[in-house]
Amino acid sequence: MTRKPKLSFWQIWNMCFGFLGIQFAFALQNANVSRIFQTLGASIDDIPLLWIAAPCTGLIVQPLIGYASDRTWGRLGRRRPYFLVGAILTTLALLWMPNSLALWMAAVLLWLMDASINISMEPFRAFVGDQLPTSQRPLGYAMQSFFIGIGAIVASISPWLLAKLGVSNVAAAGGIPDTVKYAFYLGGAVLMGAVCWTVMSTREYPPEQLVAFADDGVEENVVDVSGAWRVGLLLLALGVAALVAVHGYALEKGLYVLGGGLFAIGLLFLWLSRTRGGGVVHHVMRDLYGMPGPMRRLSVVQFFSWFALFSLWLYTTGAVTSVQYGTTDTTSAAYNEGANWVGVLFGTYNGIAAVAALVIPLMVRRLGLRLSHLVNLWLGGLALISFLLIRNPTWLLLPMVGLGFAWASILSLPYALLSDNLPAKKMGVYMGIFNFFVVIPQLLAASVLGVLVRMFFHGQPVWALVLGGASMMVAGLCVLRVNEPLVGVERAQT
Repeated sequence: MTRKPKLSFWQIWNMCFGFLGIQFAFALQNANVSRIFQTLGASIDDIPLLWIAAPCTGLIVQPLIGYASDRTWGRLGRRRPYFLVGAILTTLALLWMPNSLALWMAAVLLWLMDASINISMEPFRAFVGDQLPTSQRPLGYAMQSFFIGIGAIVASISPWLLAKLGVSNVAAAGGIPDTVKYAFYLGGAVLMGAVCWTVMSTREYPPEQLVAFADDGVEENVVDVSGAWRVGLLLLALGVAALVAVHGYALEKGLYVLGGGLFAIGLLFLWLSRTRGGGVVHHVMRDLYGMPGPMRRLSVVQFFSWFALFSLWLYTTGAVTSVQYGTTDTTSAAYNEGANWVGVLFGTYNGIAAVAALVIPLMVRRLGLRLSHLVNLWLGGLALISFLLIRNPTWLLLPMVGLGFAWASILSLPYALLSDNLPAKKMGVYMGIFNFFVVIPQLLAASVLGVLVRMFFHGQPVWALVLGGASMMVAGLCVLRVNEPLVGVERAQT
């Protein structure tokens, strides 16, 4: 058996460059879709329910795309066909979204856009594991974080910058401002250009050669699924309890999605314990049930981290416009100024994340992977809580430093902790399953945050950010449960 050769800096640069475009589209979605929904008539209580389609889509698409890409080989390789198809579909959604004529149309386009982004994004994580030896994977994930930061900076500030250049930032009631429209058009061009660069400038190892490398991943475990019925019964019970509570206490209808999702997954685990067949669903559920121990512990960290991030993306526009700008009128100049400032804030934390991607490896040398991630998550948690205390919008730039370090850390260190514990031939499907714990907390946040804000915080969206900050700090504590592999330490010191 041979060892996988190391790649040059520019080869790693080329293979990660496509993430610039993917994140450009993702950041446009995160910073502007709530604004589009509100402009088209959605109330602040409707926003979480309208966002539910996005995490539901990711929950289904990511493991299926991972499974399919593990088994794909053609003229474009293994992962690159998915980069390209996802980019084309996302570009079409980007061009259409700001021209939505009704709220239902924007909601459907969010679903299509998120599905398309996932088609490209999920294989990119596995692409690093495929192409790089273990000693270079932290650099690969850090490079992805760098491009994520750069892409998100430009995307987030695009409406604000276009307004400074004289593009109209106000539209008639129910209309989308030209600043948002042109930002989405720019996003489509950047996405296609960046992904095409990666597709054309990289190559992939054939599957048989990839499995033959001596330093690639771990051996696949044999999974006994006979006990999966216990997990299934627990999830069924939780699902039924949630559905009964929603019906009996007239809770938010979005909670039906959460209860129904728990019930459906419970049924799948019961089915898994009783079948021995093949098929994509059986393989994905078996791998979910039998995922490696380090992956289980990291999944808890991801859960609380991404619950916090989704609260940020859902509620920052509502929080800043109501607290720092004192308005909820979506047609007012103050609201649109505040919404543009949110874009600047998002661009700032993404810019900090690009710098943090270069600093975090130095932190890891000193503190190790676990403590570095804990520190960064706590910086992010305190930053979210500070939105409640700061009144001058300019001073909101300060907590963006903490959010930037947390964002860069979330995008890199969990994958560095995980990458050596996945078998090479199932890198895609396991990366897709790991993203369950990115998607599930988003679904939970979209289901319950609106209820919590309305019932306990008088509909004030800034408190959703406070809850997110607490969740991120819990994630930091959960990192301490994860064993830091010796190889991770050694790599951080090289």
